[in-house]
Order: sequence, then C-alpha cells, then structure tokens
Amino acid sequence: MLPLKEKDKPIARKLLTAGCCARCVLRFCCVSTQASYRQPLQVDVLRLPSVFRSFTGAMWCDPSQKGVWGEKYSMHFTNMCSVCFINFVKFSCVSQIAQTIKSEDYQFDTLVLSVSLPAQLCVREVSFYVLADVQEKGLALDKDDVIQVKEAFKWVMQNLLLKELSGVAVVTKSTFEVGVEFNHPDTDSVFTRMAVIKALEKIPDATFLRQYPCPPAQPTRCCYLPDIQCLHLSVFIAGRYNKFCRSLPQTPWLIDGERRMESSVEELIAEHVLSAFRAAGFNFSSSGREDVDVRTLGTGRPFAMELLNPHRSRFSRAEMKQLQETINKSSEKIRVRDLQIVSREAMSRMKEGEEDKSKSYTALVWTHKSIQEEDLAFIHNIKDLVVDQKTPLRVLHRRALAVRPRVIHSMSTRFLDSHHFYLELKTQAGTYIKEFVHGDFGRTKPNMCQLLNSDTDILELDVEVRKMCIVFFGSI
Repeated sequence: MLPLKEKDKPIARKLLTAGCCARCVLRFCCVSTQASYRQPLQVDVLRLPSVFRSFTGAMWCDPSQKGVWGEKYSMHFTNMCSVCFINFVKFSCVSQIAQTIKSEDYQFDTLVLSVSLPAQLCVREVSFYVLADVQEKGLALDKDDVIQVKEAFKWVMQNLLLKELSGVAVVTKSTFEVGVEFNHPDTDSVFTRMAVIKALEKIPDATFLRQYPCPPAQPTRCCYLPDIQCLHLSVFIAGRYNKFCRSLPQTPWLIDGERRMESSVEELIAEHVLSAFRAAGFNFSSSGREDVDVRTLGTGRPFAMELLNPHRSRFSRAEMKQLQETINKSSEKIRVRDLQIVSREAMSRMKEGEEDKSKSYTALVWTHKSIQEEDLAFIHNIKDLVVDQKTPLRVLHRRALAVRPRVIHSMSTRFLDSHHFYLELKTQAGTYIKEFVHGDFGRTKPNMCQLLNSDTDILELDVEVRKMCIVFFGSI
C-alpha cells in the first residue's frame, strides 16, 4: 500500500484528474520513501489505499479491465505524465542507459546518476503546484518539501540499473558519473533551464495563473534521450624523469604556432600513459623545468600528470612497474622512475615551497681570457652569494620585467684547459644559471664575467636533481 494519508486526498484528486502519473502524485504529496517510487505500475493501481477509492465512489481495478475509475483515470497510466514527461511507468530508457555504459567499457564499482531535464518541465511543475496550492487554501503543501523529479527518477533507476549492470550500485557520490540529458521537442532551446527557474521564482502565483493554464494541456509527445555521457573523475600519477638529450624540450615547443622540436619529455611519457589508462587527455606539471639544451640527471625531476576521463583507473604496483619499463624502453632520451598513482593533494604538494628549494647544477664554462687552475681557487670560498637578476632577455616575452634576488649557496670548479672548466653550483631554486655565467649584458649582478674579469659563456648545462629536493612519494 502506498504511504498516502487522508490529508493528501485533495491534492491527489486534483493531480490525478489533471493527468498526473502515480509517482508524481507521490512527489507532490511529499512522500520521501524511496521504495514507494520503485513499485511497478500494477502495484500502484491495485494497492492504492482505501482513501482514494472514496474519490469517485468506485473500486480501483486493473486498467486493462473495464471499471468506473479506469475509464476516468487510466489515461495517465498509459500515456505520458502531464508533469514529468518521462513516463515513469515504462522506463524504456533503462536499457539505453545501461547499453551506453557497457559500450564505453569503463572500470568502476559504483556510479552516480546526473539528470538534466527540459526547461518546460519547470513551468509545468509550478503549474501543478499552483493548481494544488492556490485553489485549496487549506492545503499544507510546502514547495520545498515536494520531491524533485530528478530525485524520484534516480530512486526508480537505482534498482533497474542494478539489475542491468550486474550489481553495480547507483549512489550519491562516486568517481564515475553517467549524465542523462532529457530533451523535449516542444521546449524552446532559447532559454536555459536556470534562466527559466530564476524567472519563475519572481512571478507571483496570481500572475502565473493569468499567463499559463493550470493544469497545463495534456502533452502529446514525451521526453527523449538524445545523449548519454559517461565521465570518470581524473586519475593522478606521479614520478621522476631524467632527460639525457640536449635537443628535447620538457613540453611541446611552439613559436608563433610553428613546432620547433619533434617531441618532448611530456609527450614521450604521455603516449604510453594515455594508452594504458585509456584517458581522453592529460595535464602535465613538474617541479620546475629545464631548457631544451639542459640535461636532467641525478634522481630525476618530480612530475605529475592529471589523466582526464580515464576508462581504466586501477593499476597494481606490478602493472605500474611494467608501464614504467615500457616508457623507458621506448626512448633513450628519457628515463622514468617511481611511477605511481597518487592523490590530487599529493600532486598539489609538489608545487609547495618550490622557490625555497635548492638545486644543483654542473656547467661547462668557456673563458675568453687564458686561465690557470689556481685562478679558479677563490671560487670555492664563495658562500651564499646574493645575485640580483633582472628578467633575462630570452624569457622577457613571457615573464614580467622585475629584479629577482637569488642565492648561490656554494660553488666549486674542475679545471679542463686554459679556456674551459666545469662549474658546479648549488643555488636557490629559480636562479638563472646561464645568465649568471655570461652576465646577460649586465642584467645579472654579480656574474662570472665580473668574478673572473673576463668574458665567459656557458657551453653545456646539467641539472643534478637530488632526492632530498622533493620527496612527496616513495620509490617503487
């Protein structure tokens, strides 16, 4: 028996007479018991409580048989509802939704159902509310307590989809979302649903009654499902990479829309990750970046990737290890380590305090003036040298003009010949090493040219990443 009470009698009479389906009667009677909406139509008809039999003085019976009430009310059971359009009775869309989910082949345990309804439904909803509330001043009908069509639809769909998808539960929160968008051929697409809702909130009931029929006319066409969208929340992976090539940018290098290098670190990694997770796209980020001609050595630069709409989301440690090996075998230009799935929070922590970290570099330096090994000895004694760096000319097109103080914590040298030596530096993150060596036309002060009293330039540069720089995930 449906959970309706004597007080619901006036509302239910008006709704039934106006062509409202049984479940919309429950909604307007503020019934929040989910199981009531899941009952099949035959149960709705045969088990309506005795209070409804007194509406017409007739016995409720199966609409397939002849009867007084059946002739008067059976129309709304066999045709579409005057309010919701969806036809709660048959739900022919269940198989369509389930088939779409299966065909997309996502990996998931639960799903959340997102429902979008045509704007016309909002107007009809208000019409039936005004019908019940204005004409019966004594009714205790609170608009905020009326169950929304979306909620009722989800309640009915839970069990139906549970059967279709072999036990996958429809829940209120999940990493996998199925978007069901209902359209109606008679709904004007000029106005958005939200615009209609806001307009209806401002219209008094009396004005609404003058402009729109209450109840509205029986619809001749029902809603249809033009689109069903499946979406999995992003999955985040992280690791460290080494770059051994001096002609490989970290990310695709485009200038004026023209590509300058055939590949990048990002693309070499993403090619295999996207394929494994069957993701629609990705966002790549790292702890700092190196120039195209700079190698990244040591334990590797930490990086993270957000994988958009992945069809596969669960990997064991062994599978992640195999994916890492696949990436490393695909190219000699890079190497990846510590590849693993992480949380969104771990990804954000990678960027925290980046400017406060220290970086180690090795630079091959050329000097115009002939030097001896003893000419470099004083460099070893320089500690915590503060340099003021005006935005370098080479990045001025993409960075604001400013003077940034940076600290060079320590330096050491390895003499090669009278015009070449290796300079090893430990610096504050964000220090422009190339500009410190050649001076950038005096935009970095002090610089190596001033320290050696000779023109100097940098021929090669490697960044030596130490594991102590950033540790936000462990090793595999």
